[in-house]
Amino acid sequence: MRVSIFIPCLADIFLPEIGEAAARLLERLGLELSYPEDQTCCGQPAFNAGHWEDARRVARQFLRAFADSEIIVSPSGSCVSMVRNHYQRLFADNPDDLENARSIGRRTFELTEFLVRRLGLTDLGASFSGRVTYHDSCHLNRELGIKEEPRALIRAVTGVELVEMEDSERCCGFGGTFSIKFPEVSAAMARRKAESIAGSGADTVVVCDPGCFIQIKGYLSRQESNVRVMHIAELLAPRA
Repeated sequence: MRVSIFIPCLADIFLPEIGEAAARLLERLGLELSYPEDQTCCGQPAFNAGHWEDARRVARQFLRAFADSEIIVSPSGSCVSMVRNHYQRLFADNPDDLENARSIGRRTFELTEFLVRRLGLTDLGASFSGRVTYHDSCHLNRELGIKEEPRALIRAVTGVELVEMEDSERCCGFGGTFSIKFPEVSAAMARRKAESIAGSGADTVVVCDPGCFIQIKGYLSRQESNVRVMHIAELLAPRA
């Protein structure tokens, strides 16, 4: 199987270790991996801000970059939801772009979804020592319906004790431009998420989206918390 990896902007710019871990994980599984170098943003920031013409230009570049890809995998449910769900809204009035968007959307998968639903895997031979809790990111859970897949992968990691936090589905407060436009609200939401994490007694919180990673880690760092934040690709991938 030939897999093209799509690295979201936040990972590319701020958290390259997430993209590197995802690539190591997929290569370890014996997949033929490629990275289309002309890929850019999926267009979600402009889309969410209401700048749909700008979003269309960026989305068309995504469609061109991955036109020949057999399977597209990304360590971000937020970006996958943009491609799979919202490109159809962007291109509703353009039949050619709409058909391309639908075709690529059917071939685009979030990392845990791909591992569990497409490959039928949960035990990847990973090991990690610690008490782990999991944060449900909004787009992954609500727009893609992916909830159990990350948990199944975490449970299969040797040495991990998975404990559920209270209100794991509550938003962390990132929301892209939301956290910039409404910083006080965003910070209050991050505080409530941090309280849930602390209440679980976990020493590590695992996330599936770079945006959630930045939001939660940033808040915990400012509070001088010892809780570690990990993207699930880092938890599952062989060590570099």
